[in-house]
Amino acid sequence: MITMTEIARLTGVSQPTVSRVLNGNQAVNPEIRERVLACAREHNFQPNVIARSLAGSRTMLFGLVFTDISNSFFADLEKYLEQEAKKSGYSVILFNSDYDWNREKECLDVMRRYRVDGLILVPVEENSERFQQEMKKLDIPAVALTRKTEGMDCVYVDHIEAGGQVARHLQQLGCEDYIFAGTSRDGKYEGFLKTLKDAGTGCEERLTKIETKDPEKLRKILRQHFEEHAGRTGIFAYNDRRAIQIHGILQELGIRMPERASLVGFDNTYTCELLYPGLSSVSQPNQEMAAKAVQCLLRKIEHPEEREIMDEPMKARLIVRGSSAGA
Repeated sequence: MITMTEIARLTGVSQPTVSRVLNGNQAVNPEIRERVLACAREHNFQPNVIARSLAGSRTMLFGLVFTDISNSFFADLEKYLEQEAKKSGYSVILFNSDYDWNREKECLDVMRRYRVDGLILVPVEENSERFQQEMKKLDIPAVALTRKTEGMDCVYVDHIEAGGQVARHLQQLGCEDYIFAGTSRDGKYEGFLKTLKDAGTGCEERLTKIETKDPEKLRKILRQHFEEHAGRTGIFAYNDRRAIQIHGILQELGIRMPERASLVGFDNTYTCELLYPGLSSVSQPNQEMAAKAVQCLLRKIEHPEEREIMDEPMKARLIVRGSSAGA
């Protein structure tokens, strides 16, 4: 593999000039710049990012840590983040924490060793004391994605407002009972419950919360619910994976959608359109969130003295399909 020293010898310029050109410095004579770049292309020059980082230069790497890369929502986000980073010459390396704090900590340790220039992560415990302490030790510009996170830049959708959108939709359909499938620690549940309460019709008293992910337990709970409730039930699942699971169980049980069960998911992943009936879901502005996260990270890298924290919740949009409202 050709080195900077060899490029300097072949092009007749100094090694520091070659270094400046290959590191993107624009203050070099255009003719010399093109000569160096042409030589680098011809010989397939590959920079040693680890050596550069040890010398105090940038690695041109962003680290991404997601909670579950098997979820197509995160695959979509990664695609947009990579596209946005590439516009500024950055590459990304991706890690999966699997919703496990210890695994997330291991990922952060790897980021330190790779000396990435910046980090974008979906935290497992965004507001816990141990996470906050870990981020202080990391000493790398970082942005939290999809989660409102105290004390650091974050790009996310207002889950409380989104949960309210779903509650209003199900109320307008005339649902008599309600189910939330997910954790009560989620802002989606908070917004969903608050909107039901604000309606002042006792809706919140007819709300059932299901936290289990076990398919057999979930099937048993849903079967019992529809045996005891003859009217229309509005179901809000905290993500599309859970909603798709419920969609299948309802069909197994012979519960018609949307006549008896109006089902809404969250994330609006591509699978929603492939189901029958199509799955209603809350769409997040993934491309816009990715762009904002990368732009925020670049700003912090270029201006490390900047202390202002970005906290700008974005608005989600409910996409209505046949699972909740019919044709």
